[in-house]
Amino acid sequence: MTKSSSSKALVPALITVAGVGLAAGAAYLARQRKEEVKEFVVSRVLEAPAGRSSYTDLGQGLERGGIALAGRAARAADTPANREVLSHIIGIERWGQNRLRVALGRQPYGSDTYHAYRPAQDASLTDLRNLLSQTRAGTVDLARQLHANPPEEGATVNHNGLGPLTAKAWLRYLNQHADLESRKLRGEKDGGRAEEQVMPEAAPS
Repeated sequence: MTKSSSSKALVPALITVAGVGLAAGAAYLARQRKEEVKEFVVSRVLEAPAGRSSYTDLGQGLERGGIALAGRAARAADTPANREVLSHIIGIERWGQNRLRVALGRQPYGSDTYHAYRPAQDASLTDLRNLLSQTRAGTVDLARQLHANPPEEGATVNHNGLGPLTAKAWLRYLNQHADLESRKLRGEKDGGRAEEQVMPEAAPS
């Protein structure tokens, strides 16, 4: 692709990002567009903003996000769809935590998927609410560990769908993913369809 045609390809890409939100736009493009466009957007939507933040900043953002998550989970009706959303969020975050432990040098990298990290299929809504809070607390703790023992500059750990991410980008990704997915949760009195969201691909199934 020439520089001119590459630039033209990025115009609708950037319009997509502006229209649906940065993290959601990056996720859409990561799925739908070619590799060079994915890398372009991921670098600006995940890596660049995360790189301007400290691990403390990212941890505080995760704490604030955890409060919002807990509130949405508390208002969610006990339905299979809501339990599925919560199970998905928990599974992705646990999976991401393992990748962060790789960044910390606590364990070797393994190319697994998030399915093994999901809660048991028969987990109740109460169980899932508790697991959600416990899981987010674990991610916040990992942000603190990364602050105390930061990886080498530029070190990355692979994301199955998005490619190599720094530890800071992983923290931003987990916060954004959970925030957007949790907006699908519906309360007892909610009617109609859940609002449409474009979500990051966690990993190939």
